Amino acid sequence: MNIAVKVLRKYTNTSLMLRIFIGLMIGAAMGLLLPQWNNIALFGKIFVSALKGIAPVLVAVLVMSSVAKAGTGYGRRFTLLISIYLLSTFIAAVCAVVGSFLFPVTLELGEAAQVESSAGSLREVFANLFTTMVTNPVSALAEANYIAILFWSIVVGIALRTAASKPTLDVVHDLSAVITKVVRWVIQFAPFGIMGLVFTTVRESGLSIFTTYGHLLLLLVGCMLANALVFNPLIALFLTKRNPYPLLLTCLKESGLQAFFTRSSAANIPINMALCKKLGLDEDFYSVSIPLGATINMDGAAVTITVFALAVAHTVGVEVSFVSALFLGIIATLGACGASGVAGGSLLLIPMACSFFGIPNDVAMQAVAIGFIVGVVQDSVETALNSSGDAFFTATAEQHDRMKRKLK
Repeated sequence: MNIAVKVLRKYTNTSLMLRIFIGLMIGAAMGLLLPQWNNIALFGKIFVSALKGIAPVLVAVLVMSSVAKAGTGYGRRFTLLISIYLLSTFIAAVCAVVGSFLFPVTLELGEAAQVESSAGSLREVFANLFTTMVTNPVSALAEANYIAILFWSIVVGIALRTAASKPTLDVVHDLSAVITKVVRWVIQFAPFGIMGLVFTTVRESGLSIFTTYGHLLLLLVGCMLANALVFNPLIALFLTKRNPYPLLLTCLKESGLQAFFTRSSAANIPINMALCKKLGLDEDFYSVSIPLGATINMDGAAVTITVFALAVAHTVGVEVSFVSALFLGIIATLGACGASGVAGGSLLLIPMACSFFGIPNDVAMQAVAIGFIVGVVQDSVETALNSSGDAFFTATAEQHDRMKRKLK
């Protein structure tokens, strides 16, 4: 028993990033050399399922607790943060428009893909967004409907703040600490989970994905990297008047890298919460801003929707003016904010964007099928951009607020 305790202690005391890197290398090697070892993939499935299972409960409890005990003076900060989230998402869409015009991509479209779409017109997207927002909160937790979870958690948090006694508030706060502790236990097994995820990716796709859809992937990843490394830092520089890259690199290393492999902004919420605590940010603020960002900060989704829609238009010969493409960017921005409430995420919002150009749904769905193929890379980079941006902009908004307070 003592040996087991010592081994466990040695394991947990070793840097998590080092453990993840080792798991990544082992998974890649086994995917190439021992693809028949199917049981390795089970580690990845269990890890992601555990995070996705606990994440809805974590979001609900954290937001309720934070809203219930939040102090005054956060309104201005949250207004700024939401504005940053939306601005960054729109800039990402515009970046994708410019990239698609400079480096147009065409797709090999054959027979219509047999995939069900839950996104139609823009009006239907908004109808779905507002309908799911007020759905049964218990169903929202079971189905991981983060729009509804966020809405009801804020409502309940306000109710607790105005009507609950101090002992009740303490219970809610303690419950949030307990759930956070459980999530930290799950995260300790991230190296094994990432080993399984990388094993699955390498075994199933290898390196062939880079040759068949290389041009498309370069455009997608290039636009996302431009947003992460150029435009987001420019927003932060304008607001904080300080070099944003030390903060950016920290967020990419400690949040973006893990989000790249888990492919879930919601599952990466605990990582971002821990990062914000490490950065010394206000817990009352980041415990709400991080779940909020996982819902509406969708830079990568805006890039994906825009690039695919314009690629389909180029392929079928639809003439698209630059002004029309910019309107597409607005549609992609609004649609991306509801991506987490649509089954399949950003890919199934492609038909909505294509309908703006009058492209039939059966043609657009072929692009969705291609999206699932390149999703091995696209979805990973998209999630890394989205999730690291949540922490980056939360820190930016707080630094801006502190700067304003000092000037007064």
